[in-house]
Amino acid sequence: MSQSVKSGVAWGAEEQGRGAPGGRVTPRGPVVLVETSHALPLVSIVVAFRSGSAHDPAGREGLARITARMLRRGAEGYSANEIEETIDALGGEFGADVATSATSAHFEVIKRSLDRFVDLGATLLARPTFPEPELARLLREAEAELVDARDSDRSLCSRAFRRTLFAGHPYGRRIAGTIPTLRAITRDDVAAFYARHYTRRNAIVAISGDIEPGEAHAIAERLLSGLPEGEAIADPVPDPAARPGRRLVFVDKPERTQTQMVIGGLGTDAHDPDHIALVVANTAFGGTFSSRLMQEVRAKRGWSYGASSRAGFDRHRDAFTMWTAPAAQDAAACLSLELDLLAALRRDGITEDELTFVKRYLVRSHAFEIDTARKRVHQKLEEMLYDLPEGYHETYVQRVEAVTVEEANAAVRRRIPEDDLVVGVVGTHAEIGEAIASAIPRLSDVQVEPYDLE
Repeated sequence: MSQSVKSGVAWGAEEQGRGAPGGRVTPRGPVVLVETSHALPLVSIVVAFRSGSAHDPAGREGLARITARMLRRGAEGYSANEIEETIDALGGEFGADVATSATSAHFEVIKRSLDRFVDLGATLLARPTFPEPELARLLREAEAELVDARDSDRSLCSRAFRRTLFAGHPYGRRIAGTIPTLRAITRDDVAAFYARHYTRRNAIVAISGDIEPGEAHAIAERLLSGLPEGEAIADPVPDPAARPGRRLVFVDKPERTQTQMVIGGLGTDAHDPDHIALVVANTAFGGTFSSRLMQEVRAKRGWSYGASSRAGFDRHRDAFTMWTAPAAQDAAACLSLELDLLAALRRDGITEDELTFVKRYLVRSHAFEIDTARKRVHQKLEEMLYDLPEGYHETYVQRVEAVTVEEANAAVRRRIPEDDLVVGVVGTHAEIGEAIASAIPRLSDVQVEPYDLE
């Protein structure tokens, strides 16, 4: 028997506290979240599993993503082509995404085709066949995507930054894997990963749109009816630890006239008592077009079209980052300025005027986070998948309004590092490498990596 949720109120929920084995699942089966809206004759469904790339075995990085993508490559009674033809004939959409901590299969279809689409979805979820030829084709495609990704300087910069900041930690691994790890994946690996993680006890279902709770409950049962009960999957990720010192990782790529640059360190956890205070302070620093970082880097000096900062979070503490993309000749000066701005933020904090503006911005813009049934149910889903504090989204506006300037500035000094930083740069090392290193006071380590490093 599943549980149901309508408008954020759980029916029959038990054992939903953080820290329960495998997270917010119960002995009675998966959680079902429902948000009804009859504005359009569409129904959106997400079947999420509390397992992601963090569960990839060593040497098989990319396995979670390959397993999810194989759901569309063959199932009982369907070839890969027949799956595509059926999805198109029903006017629906199906996709599968993998993050570090979760996997989600998402469906959307017009209401009149819902019944037949649910039948297809139940087959894809519960009876995939993992045909060898399709797996070989998918692995070749995934390898080609990794090669193509070398053309994205921003992706290269992000990867080098996270690999360095989270060295030896699951958050530092690539969700898509590497060419050697993809080549090591076999059908047995895919089948074993699927059998372990695609279970009722590991699932959460979120349904929104032109549907009533009772109907949604029945659909969730149909979708998961072929899955084994399974067991609660424990989160294998430890809390990340900061690495001391300022570290530069320079991705050397020839003929770069523009750079990509990220500066950051460990940031916030959603369970920190000062989490929302830090979110507010960070928004003032680099979260809007009129923020301090954007004004100093772009408006006053024209060094980068964009300049922003972000305080991300996952189930555990994630990274605080500052992003810019200056021209090669401006990169060192831009880096120096950003480090100065960070030091000033920690030393002096944000002002009352900045706080007033950004609180008003966050409160008003929040309406766009909840203006559809799909967004509202996804907020509830996010809370459960990532073990966020109960009511994280529901109480967001009130908590933002309650932040004081003293709390915001104390959170900055407590959570945003000044010395335990990683600086990631993509550029041509022979031309700007020395200048970049010289722009970082108290630099303790330098790594220069080729852009095609696996």
